[in-house]
Amino acid sequence: MAFVRAIVLAYEKYGVDPHDALRKAEITRAQLARVSARINAGQFETLSATAMQELDDEALGWFTRRLPWGTYGMLCRASLSSPTLGIALQRWCRHHRLLTEDVLLSLEVEGTTARLVLEERHELGAMREFCLLSSLRYVHGYACWLVNSQLPLREVTFPFATPAHQSVYPLLFPGPVRFSATRASMSFDVGYLELAAKRDEQALRAMLKRALPLTVRQYRRDRRLVERVRTQLSDPRASGTTAQHVASALHVSVRSLHRQLALEGTSLQNLKDDVRRRHALELLGRSSVPIKHVALDVGYADEKIFSRAFKQWTGESPSEYRQRLQRAGE
Repeated sequence: MAFVRAIVLAYEKYGVDPHDALRKAEITRAQLARVSARINAGQFETLSATAMQELDDEALGWFTRRLPWGTYGMLCRASLSSPTLGIALQRWCRHHRLLTEDVLLSLEVEGTTARLVLEERHELGAMREFCLLSSLRYVHGYACWLVNSQLPLREVTFPFATPAHQSVYPLLFPGPVRFSATRASMSFDVGYLELAAKRDEQALRAMLKRALPLTVRQYRRDRRLVERVRTQLSDPRASGTTAQHVASALHVSVRSLHRQLALEGTSLQNLKDDVRRRHALELLGRSSVPIKHVALDVGYADEKIFSRAFKQWTGESPSEYRQRLQRAGE
């Protein structure tokens, strides 16, 4: 929720109401008020994309000047023709300076370690954490995509104290994270700098149509698995939603299913909950079906268990959620 609040700060900076963006991402005010609340990657992707376009600032208020919608796409294109990852990263750092001098990126090589360093040149205030981690994630996501390979990190460092939500960092960075460092950086084996770029202009155009998953989720070879599982769980014709049923439908072993989902930072149960949540929100929002029937329709035999789960998802009970939507439509 700290990252959601950072985006809300950008709306405040530009004097724009974040209501529509939060609604599109299905984030309630009750969730926003809870420090310990969590959302999934899809919700955060929706919120980020909406905010960047509504505010016309892909930096989301971090810097002294806006980075208009399409800026990071231009940065990707400027590095696309690089023969190797090393040259691409050097170009990224050089061209980033044309966008802002509030933070400066540089690539350092020492022995067998390559290190991308982010130097702060301007006071970032309350947006500091979100700015620094996002800036590193942008580079990492693009680098993995460019060479079509995961880029394991030896270490990621941040110059601020360990946040209360430190458990989210392993989901964002494939390597150990250290706080209270002297600067923000990420280091990896120097050999990755020699990897050849694998993408062309056509691939870039396709990626830019939906680039945010590269920055919200870690890069994976099998990026479609989660969506395939979600589709299977959403299919009313499916014979069941147990691990055995899903694995059989996708032609993988149960063990492989669990392992690959874990690598994606999720689980079958998490996906079941996400599918149920989305279906419940749809039913409560577009129909007057009794809540007991909604519970049955989304896979809960007990209305009380469904209501508890729904409140964990949204911060509201099913009836409170429906009443709020009805009041909003009056």
